[in-house]
Amino acid sequence: MNILSFDLEEWFHILDYPKTSSPQLWDKMESRIEKNTDRILLLLEEKNLKATWFCLGWIAKKYPSVIKKISIIHDIACHSTNHQLLYQMKQDDVRTDILNNIHLLEDLCGKKIATYRAPGFSFTSETKWIIPILAEAGIMYDCSIFPLKRNHGGYDTFPVAEPCRICYDGIELKEFPMNKASLLGKEFVFSGGGYFRLLPYKAISTLMKKSKYVMTYFHPRDFDPDQPLLNDLSLKRKFMSYVGLKNSYLKLNNLLNDYTFITVEDAANQIDWKSTSLINLDKY
Repeated sequence: MNILSFDLEEWFHILDYPKTSSPQLWDKMESRIEKNTDRILLLLEEKNLKATWFCLGWIAKKYPSVIKKISIIHDIACHSTNHQLLYQMKQDDVRTDILNNIHLLEDLCGKKIATYRAPGFSFTSETKWIIPILAEAGIMYDCSIFPLKRNHGGYDTFPVAEPCRICYDGIELKEFPMNKASLLGKEFVFSGGGYFRLLPYKAISTLMKKSKYVMTYFHPRDFDPDQPLLNDLSLKRKFMSYVGLKNSYLKLNNLLNDYTFITVEDAANQIDWKSTSLINLDKY
């Protein structure tokens, strides 16, 4: 089962970076979202593929036509309003952020929003309180758990890397965590972001063939080698943000040619959820 998903973000929606952290700064920056999104949509149309798009409310407000265009064919999902990390926010502010995003997206696309992904995969062992908020907002499927350590937290004690059910405070949701692979004793996620851009396509293809479940996570900026550079990022952040941009679009094209992909909703409908693991987050 291979799931195709994109996080609809601008090139400057980089987390934990003061110069781009505030929505008040974003209007002053060059926009590349329309051009980059159109390029991806044309590619998906050529391949006759549908994807799940995790959309920011900030983009929906500023570029409603982009959301409407995506929603004609693809699934629309919630990715927060202002792309802030969960563990840096108060719970009431997170609730407001998510509800505002869902209402805005539903008004634009005319469809119920039932899927969510936290900015930066910031669903951690310290933010399990997000589950009641998601359930209250009508979310059925969460795609926020990154079962490894990462820059923005991760959930390295989460015990599985495949579709499962998660339970906290008596509330249950269906979870699509990131998949992971192992190489030379190191576990990593290859199906999006820096590792996808860094690894040769042959290595990615080998890992795809070995994986029964893959959750991709791409961003329009992952395929834009001409985007402005944030020169004062740390060397590690600069490497992870810009490595492999020149060849990433060709790599995506090859991936979509060689493998079959479905949306989160289609995957959810194919799964016998009663047979999946039930993960009680009180224990992890």
